[in-house]
Amino acid sequence: MSALFEPYPLRSLTVPNRVWMAPMCQYSAAVSGADTGVANDWHFAHYAARAAGGAGLILLEATAVVPEGRISPADLGIWNDTQVAALRRITRFLKSQNTVPGIQLAHAGRKASTGLPWQGGAPVGPDEHGWQPVGPSPLPFDDGHPVPDELTEAHLAEVVGHFAEAARRALDAGFEVAEIHGAHGYLIGEFLSPYSNRRTDAYGGSFVNRTRFALEVVDAVRAVWPDELPLFFRISATDWLDGAGWTPDDTVRFAVLLREHGVDLLDVSSGGNAPGVRIPTGPGYQVPFAARVRTETGLPVAAVGLITEPEQAEKIVANGEADAVLLGRELLRDPSWARRAARELGGEVHVPEQYHRSV
Repeated sequence: MSALFEPYPLRSLTVPNRVWMAPMCQYSAAVSGADTGVANDWHFAHYAARAAGGAGLILLEATAVVPEGRISPADLGIWNDTQVAALRRITRFLKSQNTVPGIQLAHAGRKASTGLPWQGGAPVGPDEHGWQPVGPSPLPFDDGHPVPDELTEAHLAEVVGHFAEAARRALDAGFEVAEIHGAHGYLIGEFLSPYSNRRTDAYGGSFVNRTRFALEVVDAVRAVWPDELPLFFRISATDWLDGAGWTPDDTVRFAVLLREHGVDLLDVSSGGNAPGVRIPTGPGYQVPFAARVRTETGLPVAAVGLITEPEQAEKIVANGEADAVLLGRELLRDPSWARRAARELGGEVHVPEQYHRSV
């Protein structure tokens, strides 16, 4: 059998294959009123198509745990019951297609309150439904970005509670995997990196202090997330700053702690914490980071980043570089990538009865 299409057990779950959908923001929710942050028909159609296309697990886009945690005013949220009800419609359909529904719980930190990316993605103010961002230190992300308010220790405790409450809501919405977003220069990743964290209290300075907030979030989520369900953590394996920020060595060291605190799988990405960084992109360019974590710590990993071809994905899993692959842009181009890959590799994947003529 194709390694890519072998079922994968995670606690009480069995994911039917190793072709998973990476979180990708759609920036398509209402920006004000009762439907702020609520999933709509676009989100349903978007995720339903990839489930019908055979993805074994779908991680919904970064979903903010509080309004000020959104990347843009049009992001999804999970801070109220209206949002939960809309998300339940999506999880119900994903399960009907034998796809495991997952959600990425997020807080954008100093990179919050920006416009739609196809309109430039510049910071937006109150006149455009924006707000004042927060962060570990009063350091703007880039020129033209506002200086974020520095979070107090009391405020940090509140944010930890918001993540826990979001996890409770995610469970009520029908999700079976929760992923904590600690990558791409958003709030948790900002605390991890000395590039963005210049604090001198218990949450800054040393590696132990810089990882404290992330581990508090993990503990709070794990405490409310059922023991039988898996918890993921997404990380940027490097800031690509030649040792000046978060490094691959830090990632390996941190992965050991995450495993001890109940994380079941590390979703390994990179970058996003510093503007203008030169990243040597190419096919599978982040896979070595995932492979190193898996080899040196034993923590299961998912690899992501320019994975586009079935044979490429098959080799990553078959060679033990990752336990699964997360596809992003390629699933935007081809919602049925998993079914195509199964045909090419001789694997088996769920096909809706309505599509039996395509087999």
